Amino acid sequence: MPSVFTYEFNTPAFKGKTSFNTGLYVNGQFVDGSDKTTIDVVNPTNGQVITKISEATPKDVDLAVNAAETAFEKSWGLNVPGNQRGELLYKLAQLMERNFEELVAIEALDNGKTYSWATEVDIPASIETIRYYAGWADKVHGKTIETSESKLAYTRHEPIGVVGQIIPGNFPLLLFTWNIAPALATGNCIIMKPSEFTPLTAIRMCGLIREAGFPPGVVNIVTGYGNTVGAAISSHMRIEKVAFTGSTLVGRKIMESAAKNNLKRLTLVLGGKSPNIIYDDADLDKAVNWTSYGIFWNHGQTCGAGSRIFVQSGIYDKFLAKFMEKAKSIKVGDPFTPGVDQGPQRIMGYIDSGKQDGATVHFGGERVGNEGYFISPTIFTNVKPEMKIVKEEIFGPVGVVIKLDTEEVYGLAAAAFTQNLNRAIETAHKLKAGTTSSGIGRELGEYALDNYTNIKAVHVNLGHQM
Repeated sequence: MPSVFTYEFNTPAFKGKTSFNTGLYVNGQFVDGSDKTTIDVVNPTNGQVITKISEATPKDVDLAVNAAETAFEKSWGLNVPGNQRGELLYKLAQLMERNFEELVAIEALDNGKTYSWATEVDIPASIETIRYYAGWADKVHGKTIETSESKLAYTRHEPIGVVGQIIPGNFPLLLFTWNIAPALATGNCIIMKPSEFTPLTAIRMCGLIREAGFPPGVVNIVTGYGNTVGAAISSHMRIEKVAFTGSTLVGRKIMESAAKNNLKRLTLVLGGKSPNIIYDDADLDKAVNWTSYGIFWNHGQTCGAGSRIFVQSGIYDKFLAKFMEKAKSIKVGDPFTPGVDQGPQRIMGYIDSGKQDGATVHFGGERVGNEGYFISPTIFTNVKPEMKIVKEEIFGPVGVVIKLDTEEVYGLAAAAFTQNLNRAIETAHKLKAGTTSSGIGRELGEYALDNYTNIKAVHVNLGHQM
């Protein structure tokens, strides 16, 4: 039988206990992986193992698909009206609210993000995502199409069936809900692989999903590695759609796998190296504050981080001085300590690369403390376009500041600071950027529902002879 993770929180931010099963969640049950192997979950603040979780294999993906197919055909999919799916999602949101502080504490422990950030943003936004799609569940409608009096023609937006979802570890619970909510609202069954580095909130959610009353097999969680479980999901002939959030390199491999196998549908939210553009006429203090937020929030672990900072030469020196003072004010430390702004992350290799390539460490660039994975907020200057720190997504609190000489920049997201409205709009239209421009498809809002439905046209002859 799978082990149970029990942890007593005794921190200034939260005192309480959590206890839950750490097995795979397949067909409504917590089970060991087929090979009975486990994965260590490490506390990023001290590098120590906090628990072990069951490791899935491709065989476990097969078992999960079997369970999902059975659920889709017998107890979910078109068998459950949208209003009933919505009721279950509403109940899940209520259970998350009831266990709010526990979920916050697990997220901060597992990911290393600050307790305050998880309290103010991650967990509330996760609950709101579930509640939002609960409202959509009975509003996924087709259309009646006018043809002639001899025919009735209409469309149905039907669930795809069994879908796979692979998420990273920067927003473990938030991305979990961003993926499962539209899929469940539209009637699909799910095979989910959370990050092996931050799997705990996803596993904890399984208990709440079961408590909410979702039928067995509707949601299946297979914790494992990308090159085994992730690859099995992306290549599985009976998984008809995959959603992936992560690096561009892995996204490309998933596309190749889909092409070689069953040409499954894909949504890919991939890496970014997003630009912030600060013009000479910008409100300097506002530009500094927003730029700092853009690169340092969630300790830089966001695909839309504004990591390339382009500053026009007229204010370059003033901006850099204020930006450095802002970086100095960021408090790094244990995420459960009140007042801490930034927790741990593993990106020293990129900082070393920047130093070796000749970039100037204008601020930071050092490890903080003697245990865990803490580094100081880092600012590089005197960089060149070919440097690794300029080209590649670092996924940490590292920004490069560049004197602006072109507006031809690309990124997952982008921001421009100017008090000239015409310039702002012109820049927005020129930029080759968008919130999912480095991938395929759109997440959130009504558009996400399209990712999980097939449109079927039905034509009914009304008794007339040919």
